[in-house]
Amino acid sequence: YEISSPAYGALPSDLMISPRVAPQMIGLGLLEAIPQQTLEALADPDDQDGDGISGRLNVVWDFVRNRTAQGRFGWKASQPDLLNQNAAAAHGDIGLTTSFHARENCVDEQLACTNAIHGGSPELKDEFLEKLTLYTASLAVPTQRNVADAQVIKGAKLFRDFGCAGCHMPTLQSGPHPLPEIANQTFHPYTDLLLHDMGEGLADNRPDFAATGPEWRTPPLWGLGLVPVVNGHQSLLHDGRARGFAEAILWHGGEAQKSADVFRSAVKDQREALIAFLKSM
Repeated sequence: YEISSPAYGALPSDLMISPRVAPQMIGLGLLEAIPQQTLEALADPDDQDGDGISGRLNVVWDFVRNRTAQGRFGWKASQPDLLNQNAAAAHGDIGLTTSFHARENCVDEQLACTNAIHGGSPELKDEFLEKLTLYTASLAVPTQRNVADAQVIKGAKLFRDFGCAGCHMPTLQSGPHPLPEIANQTFHPYTDLLLHDMGEGLADNRPDFAATGPEWRTPPLWGLGLVPVVNGHQSLLHDGRARGFAEAILWHGGEAQKSADVFRSAVKDQREALIAFLKSM
């Protein structure tokens, strides 16, 4: 990727570019309701158990409460909760101000942006932002399909045998939450919400709070099989570089290199079974 013909002067020499695709919006309330102590217990930053996996929590800035917090949303776990996530997305992606990001998202050189008509100050009132956050917390997760299919059952076992479940944690539980649909639920997101070193092949060399260039939060896998249906493509990973499930697995490096190598050397019917399992989600 490169930027050509910048309109507002020369770009800084240390400019960092990191293309991203939009993550799924499903099940976010359940992920937010996972108790913090659960994630702290899953973290193993020094790999004390010697399994080669050293997930850790990001430490980020909570704009809503004006303090540091532990992140769990975004490709690098850079947002601590859905209210922060939605306020940041409104400001950074759409250009809408909130009480937490009150300044228009324009640099000084962008006079047309600065002088453009705006929708009040802030443009998204707290009441609307709260409703938006309720909506994003409430979006349901699709039911897994073909659960009784022999190939899917075999693929689920291989998922564990290949070591994928070391980061893509199959089962978690939520804690207290105002919505009974979210509170105290057992669910299957296939994530630990932790940062993992995925190797130089996937590194964007752009740190995000405590997350380093090669570190990425484990993305949930629920709904993965419906990505081609919903999006009309199967371009996967943080920047869409992987053309399908097999390529996404083979791009895994760092802490996941061993699992990628096992998949690469597996016989064809094992690889197909694993992918059938992923497609069933």
